[in-house]
Amino acid sequence: MSGRARLALCAWAATLMAACALLPLVDPATWILQAAVLLAVQTGVGAVARRVPLARPLTIGAQALVTLMLLTLVFARQQAVAGLLPGPQAFQRFADLFQQGGDDIARYAIPAPLESDGIRLMLVGGVLVIGLLVDALAVSFRSAAPAGLPLLALYSVAAGLSEGGADWLWFLVAAAGYLMLLLAEGRDRLSQWGRVFGGAARAPGTGQGRALAPVRTGRRIGAFALGIALVVPLALPAMDGGLLDGARGGVGPGGGGGGTISAVNPLVSLRDSLNVNEDREVLTLRTDSANLSDLYLRIVSLDDFDGTTWKPSKRHITAVPDGTFPTPAGLGRDVERTEIRSLISAADDFAQDWLPMPYPPSAVRVAGNWRYEPVGMTLVGDHGQNTRGLTYEVRSLSLQPTAQQLAAAPQPSAALLREYTELPDSLPDVVARTAREVTAGAANPYEQAVKLQEYFAVNGGFEYDTQVDIGSGSDAIARFLKEKEGFCVHFSFAMAAMARSLGIPARVAVGFAPGSPQADGSVSVGLRDAHAWPEVYFEGVGWTRFEPTPTRGSTPAYTITDQPGSSVPDPALPSRNPQTEPSAAPSESDACSPQDKKLEACATESAVAVPVTGGGGPPWYALLGWVLAGLVVLAVPLAPLLWRLRVRALRLGAHGRGEADAGPHTLAVWRELTDTAWDLGIRPEESQTTRRAAARLVRLGRLDPAAAAAVHRVADAVEQVLYAPRPRLTAGLTEDARLASAGLRATAGRTTRLRARIAPRSAVRVAWAVSARWAALKRRAAAARPVWRGTSDQQG
Repeated sequence: MSGRARLALCAWAATLMAACALLPLVDPATWILQAAVLLAVQTGVGAVARRVPLARPLTIGAQALVTLMLLTLVFARQQAVAGLLPGPQAFQRFADLFQQGGDDIARYAIPAPLESDGIRLMLVGGVLVIGLLVDALAVSFRSAAPAGLPLLALYSVAAGLSEGGADWLWFLVAAAGYLMLLLAEGRDRLSQWGRVFGGAARAPGTGQGRALAPVRTGRRIGAFALGIALVVPLALPAMDGGLLDGARGGVGPGGGGGGTISAVNPLVSLRDSLNVNEDREVLTLRTDSANLSDLYLRIVSLDDFDGTTWKPSKRHITAVPDGTFPTPAGLGRDVERTEIRSLISAADDFAQDWLPMPYPPSAVRVAGNWRYEPVGMTLVGDHGQNTRGLTYEVRSLSLQPTAQQLAAAPQPSAALLREYTELPDSLPDVVARTAREVTAGAANPYEQAVKLQEYFAVNGGFEYDTQVDIGSGSDAIARFLKEKEGFCVHFSFAMAAMARSLGIPARVAVGFAPGSPQADGSVSVGLRDAHAWPEVYFEGVGWTRFEPTPTRGSTPAYTITDQPGSSVPDPALPSRNPQTEPSAAPSESDACSPQDKKLEACATESAVAVPVTGGGGPPWYALLGWVLAGLVVLAVPLAPLLWRLRVRALRLGAHGRGEADAGPHTLAVWRELTDTAWDLGIRPEESQTTRRAAARLVRLGRLDPAAAAAVHRVADAVEQVLYAPRPRLTAGLTEDARLASAGLRATAGRTTRLRARIAPRSAVRVAWAVSARWAALKRRAAAARPVWRGTSDQQG
């Protein structure tokens, strides 16, 4: 075998060995066989082209063309010309599959099901692209060292997404493949100088020394380097997040009849909506329930507590059951219940991946692609399905357990106790100690839960305040217990954690508190009704709602004990929001009438509890940030798309709320808006004022009045932070930017939108940034260079 053929074979093997790091991400892992075959064809085409021989660019072009044809044959055969040649429909098919793959990556937990063609295309196509780069660098250009960059990018994607404990094994496999490629190149280079002399024979009569001494030395050095790479990270410290830090996984649905889901904490995604000044209706419902105060609309439950935040667990999903749903876990026959029907309509601008429903649901009639998560009894959209403009009917059970039934509830199963009472070691001791002090004298878990609810809602001196800044880290709950100020997120988080410390199964539910009854008999649910509350499990009753947040929601009737002196407020009274300025006295459960809600006299509920609306960029791209620069330099086709999604998520994502944060956040939103227009063909004019730039954007983008108003609001906010003596944050900037961006896309053609997504023009900022840093580095190097001055031999 010639040296170049051996090098091509090693490049093929190194790419596959690095791709093995992706195996834990998908189940089953049979895709690697398909990728290996297609990659072998690609490598073979390169070997034949070099044998002809063809010029290097023609060789790479031939490999790229064959790769495209192979992907077309496998993934877009029906849309291709003659089933093989890609045409416009085939490229549109690829775009749809990439969109589907991005959605599925964000929505499935690890391992994701391989039944998704989008995920399969991204895996196989990504391996082929990386393989083409490795082959071009290592074989065509005979430079194996830079070929480690695309291999590193491939491994980094897998390592960033993987949650298993065998990451070290995949690192060894990938690194061994790269070292094998380096050794093959070194051997090929040495062979060009003639026969390698490996030293004298080991013993008389054994012939010449073997010509493998350099190879053996290289192997030893590589093995030593791998050992160092595995040992050193063990000594490096780790970082943790905060009380409101969400999961970094995706949000929402699964696909097909199975799979798993893992959701971003919905309490985090809409921090920008905190203290929203303008309420808007997101849901309307008509129901035959006689008690509207208990009609909470539940979206998702958060049952995984890591010490800093609550987030949804990874759950298997199934098809939506036909007819009646299974009986809720733990619900016994002796609990009084009434089945109610609710017809729910979502607003056209409310795009929620999870279906809001009363809990527990017994049947659902809904159109579209939805999947059922049986543990939480929730419905989640599949492949982009959401609630936008949707009308659906839900049958649910209104449970009326008695205090006696709850007090006499038997011990739950050991498995359930183990799962729903788990607490991390990092939780401060003050949480469990406070729970024991508050519940002293309680005879059973039910009385303990009631005492915890009264502690937060009535007699603990806590105040409801959406302006509070609790902080971050594992001490956040302890700080909340000390400061005694917060909103529904903090109350529900703290009560659930304290209940678990007492051995009571608990979790946090997210959704909407009861809305406002209307004159026509319907109920209006707005953003300000968004809420979070704890749920406690009692054997024989199931998951049971509690309400620790003062002045919010309604106190369940079954938590009103017959003991004298009980201070739990009247459950018949609906909730009322606090005043703008928090009171120095403990909160009282005054009623917020429907008339007050219509007049917006009730203060704002934290929209941090609002579940995800719209379709923010998938958070997994945050893990690729440091990889994107290398991918862009290497001209990976997907790099501009991934970089753009990453930048959009950073600019429109979570941010601080101090005066120092007003300028950076506002300018980032404006930059995102102008870059979106640039991607769609409207090049920014840096010389224009913000106001003129906004007017130009509205004119060239042919925006409708609503989108135009959104552009001008963002521009006004930019002028305010640039010229005001004390800049302040402007509410709703993220929504305005998304509204204006949607208006720009609506007036653009399909080709323009596709170009903006796959090859955004604003990605050139990466090249500008690299050029600027390189120039700055050269200036610093020139300034640091010593100046040598010669000495004169003449004297006098």
